[in-house]
Amino acid sequence: MFNVEHTTPAPRARALGVPFDGTPGPWNAITDVPGLEVGYVTISSDSPVTARTGVTAILPRGRERAGSPCAAGVAVLNGNGELTGRSWIEESGQLQAPIAITNSHAVGAVHRGVDAWMAEQHPTSAAAWMLPVVGETWDGYLNSINADIVQPAHAARALSDARTGPLAEGNVGGGTGMNCYGFKGGTGTASRMVQSGTQSWTVGVLLQANFGSRSELRIQGHPLGRNSAAPNPMETENWFQMDLGGDGSVIPPAATIPAAKATPGAGSVIVVVATDAPLLPDQCRALARRVPLGLARTGTTGSHFSGDIFLAFSTANESGLSSRMGSDTIVTESLEHVAWGSIDPFFAAVVEATEEAVVNALVAARDTVGRSGHTSFALPHGEISAAFGG
Repeated sequence: MFNVEHTTPAPRARALGVPFDGTPGPWNAITDVPGLEVGYVTISSDSPVTARTGVTAILPRGRERAGSPCAAGVAVLNGNGELTGRSWIEESGQLQAPIAITNSHAVGAVHRGVDAWMAEQHPTSAAAWMLPVVGETWDGYLNSINADIVQPAHAARALSDARTGPLAEGNVGGGTGMNCYGFKGGTGTASRMVQSGTQSWTVGVLLQANFGSRSELRIQGHPLGRNSAAPNPMETENWFQMDLGGDGSVIPPAATIPAAKATPGAGSVIVVVATDAPLLPDQCRALARRVPLGLARTGTTGSHFSGDIFLAFSTANESGLSSRMGSDTIVTESLEHVAWGSIDPFFAAVVEATEEAVVNALVAARDTVGRSGHTSFALPHGEISAAFGG
């Protein structure tokens, strides 16, 4: 079965006493950016195979303006991962298609689903060309990743059900089967307000957290990872050498993986940064490059086996950065943008929101049993509260 989830009564990091820098928006979520919508499809079932996976969809300008371009930029900390559409963003400095995040082996299906949804909902845009942005992280510890579970229809459903407002976190959408710092991980989000006089702008972050080793996790300087009493079978057991494949099938002995254990810290993180501040493409790239500073606050050192890829975009200047065929006339455009000398508060907002989004993902996650009985335990709330006197 699959479910569509948006809100949850589960506590977030701040409710457990964790202090964070900066001022969040009303929902402390990427949806605080005006017009931006997020949709989830969460797939959780035990038959015919064990499924713990899903799709997260982000529409920068909402469903009605899904083909309208945004200034955009990409940055990479470690490249063991995938983000489709990246070449066009680097070439043109713009994004003009929906964004989706899923598991590593479902990128093709989700890409097809975004294409089909755009062809149905925005045929004029689809008639030219489409380069959807689809990111991934690996959920094969809990999910039957090779069983072709995620289908194009799941991506289309996530897009159709996208909305604004508060968001569910943890075991939802593409984050359903993910692990972070040796705990159950998943989807996390946060936002920051940037103010100057009577003007204000929002910076929002949504990420799919599937990175880091248990010993690395620190929350506001507290070494909660190494001090946790929660079991850590993903890093301590020899499951990586078991005879069950990612689709639940038996692998011949000669084909088993020689390594006894998975490398601690292996995994990935996809981070999407959105803002309504007017930015140039190079400024969006500069925001994306600040994401690792927020991740580092939570302890990660960036594993060789992790795909850490970051996308930042601006929803301002809606009429700018167009790329259309059919005219022999040379067209010029003008873009308003934040002066480079004024951009530091936006850098700080990215770092702060990224840090909090990671911790929110850990706090919202729930203990999960997946394929072959593999179990991922959530970071105990009591350990967090004890560290911060909550």
